[in-house]
Amino acid sequence: MSIIAINVRNQFKGRVKEIIEGSVVSEVDVETPAGIITAVITTRSVKELGLTVGSDVVALIKATEVSIATLA
Repeated sequence: MSIIAINVRNQFKGRVKEIIEGSVVSEVDVETPAGIITAVITTRSVKELGLTVGSDVVALIKATEVSIATLA
């Protein structure tokens, strides 16, 4: 199966730099030209996607809310 189109605008091609695997969820660090993006996904998904360090991936970011604060 392959994705032909997706409506998510914030897409970053990158490569898996590190996977910190937990019993239920895992952290996946993706190195992109914009910097490191960390995704927290189920460990089951990591295995089903066959993710390993060095895998080429696309990080898809969908946010419903962004907050901004000022620093004193």
